Amino acid sequence: MPSKSDDDWKICLTSDQFRVLRGCGTEPPLSSPLNGEKRAGVYHCAGCDAPLFSSMTKYDSLSGWPSFFAPASETAIGQSTDHHLGYARTEIHCATCHGHLGHVFSDGPPPTGLRYCINGISLVFKPA
Repeated sequence: MPSKSDDDWKICLTSDQFRVLRGCGTEPPLSSPLNGEKRAGVYHCAGCDAPLFSSMTKYDSLSGWPSFFAPASETAIGQSTDHHLGYARTEIHCATCHGHLGHVFSDGPPPTGLRYCINGISLVFKPA
């Protein structure tokens, strides 16, 4: 996907989506309607529409953000190290448009033991 300028992103994203996806922001906990989403479907990137997570891997982590134990594919998500809070965390982003999604932690459920803690505003849910 060709890279877009900030001005181009501002045209296609809301100001809150831009703050999170392009500025590595975080939405307030419990603010996403996707926390309670229970239907079967796929969660896509709000920036580029790439499929990121299946509802089959979604679970309630009680963290306040939509959480998944695995991405939709091995190539859907990219990772980098984030030191914004003074310690290392694994930041995850859309592998297609590099939009910030959230972080991954090693306190998730089986079978992966991972918790992909995602800003709901970074996602668009498409029911099956």
